[in-house]
Amino acid sequence: MNPFDVQSINFDKLNGLIPAVIQDSESQQVLMVGFMNRDALEATMQSGQVTFYSRTKKRLWQKGESSGNTLSVLSITPDCDLDTVLIMARPAGPTCHTGAVSCFGTEARADRTAFLQTLFELIQERKEQKPAGSYTTSLFGEGLTKILEKVAEESEEVLLAAESQTKKRLIEESSDLLYHLFVLLAEKNVELAEVINELKNRHKKM
Repeated sequence: MNPFDVQSINFDKLNGLIPAVIQDSESQQVLMVGFMNRDALEATMQSGQVTFYSRTKKRLWQKGESSGNTLSVLSITPDCDLDTVLIMARPAGPTCHTGAVSCFGTEARADRTAFLQTLFELIQERKEQKPAGSYTTSLFGEGLTKILEKVAEESEEVLLAAESQTKKRLIEESSDLLYHLFVLLAEKNVELAEVINELKNRHKKM
């Protein structure tokens, strides 16, 4: 969760409240908008679960406290005026009380490519924090030569799967290759966004 000083947030514009926009960290779909007072924001940061201030019940309420459809916080980002926060969250079940995925529509967006950025950021986090027992940590520990070997190995596995194995095997081996390629990029301090920008530049010439 990205750190910031709660004291810097301006709660005065809406009489002690700020809007909180909740966005699905994987699909990037806006799930809902609620309101928080200072206590609700602090509770959200401390518990890791989205907690609002109910303007009707005049109390704090944690999303999913009765339905079980909670929102686990991944990041909280204030806007430029420091009077609104954007919360990236992982939903457990539908967010809307109607049973819909989002309060702004019933259909979940199919943009699953955002997970690639989430995965890349997790790999970068493993590189920095080096948690024990993590396969990613072990790769970084063994260094560039080992990582290059894994990328080469997984590339060969993809070619073999494409040539003579099932579609399922091709999907599995492609997943392994992408993962190890992301580890290589992180090892060389290359951001995924830089690769995407290069692809965008090439796209203009296609």
